[in-house]
Amino acid sequence: MKQSSLDVARRAPIVVITGGKGGVGKTMLAVNAALAVARRGRRTLLVDLDLGLADVGVLLGRAPAHTLEDVLLSGLDPREAIVTVEANLDVLCGSSGTTRMAELAPFERARLVGTLKQLAVHYDLVLCDGAAGIGADALSFCAVADHVVLVTTPDPAALTDAYGLMKALDSFGEQTGREIPTPEVIVNRAASLEEADSVATKLRAVCERFLSRSPKSAGWLPASGLVELACRLQKPFAADSAGLSSTQGLLQGCLGRLASRLERLCPNRETVATCSRVSAS
Repeated sequence: MKQSSLDVARRAPIVVITGGKGGVGKTMLAVNAALAVARRGRRTLLVDLDLGLADVGVLLGRAPAHTLEDVLLSGLDPREAIVTVEANLDVLCGSSGTTRMAELAPFERARLVGTLKQLAVHYDLVLCDGAAGIGADALSFCAVADHVVLVTTPDPAALTDAYGLMKALDSFGEQTGREIPTPEVIVNRAASLEEADSVATKLRAVCERFLSRSPKSAGWLPASGLVELACRLQKPFAADSAGLSSTQGLLQGCLGRLASRLERLCPNRETVATCSRVSAS
């Protein structure tokens, strides 16, 4: 379905969260950030774009009847695959272990992007958990996103792979003639704010030197067993708000700052309302 100019103007931004390597916590971050933004009253759609090995539903403790596999390969209306987790938070889960989903043709990826843009008209934010690495899905979805967030850790291998993804995105942009937004960086599992800043500074320096790109810091999360426990219990740590310990308070504070950053990307409601009235008249 073709979108009107008004729909395009008020479409929610599409944000892709990715990582240079698996295991850096991007899915955990996507789930908790989506929940935090939704609890600020913003209509949020969380989409699992790790198409071959989707884990968003797992971390939320949900087993949806339909997934993106049904939408892409069976022609299911995407609205029928959306699951409401709580007020203002909808989720469109992917499937896991389906090799066909991990080998989409370019026209299928384009169709999926078109579907997301159509759905985005009904939300304030579309937050996507993208695939890690530099495969076709990771590069293609980052290339069409409005904003990209790259998750890394202080681990040297994670940091090296984060730069590798930056480099691959830069090359992909040149090859395809697209202006790919420079990803913002979140440092997960840092021992302190100082360590997180140091990691982000190192990555920014090498990107500025070799890619002429200067990735901004989007925040950090401390290393904490509470996050690992929340993942095992399939309960987002963002859901806990009563009787916070100092560690929980630090986690919630870091997450809150990221939610504020994402919320600033959302459409201005007054502007959207004004455009709607003008269109109706």
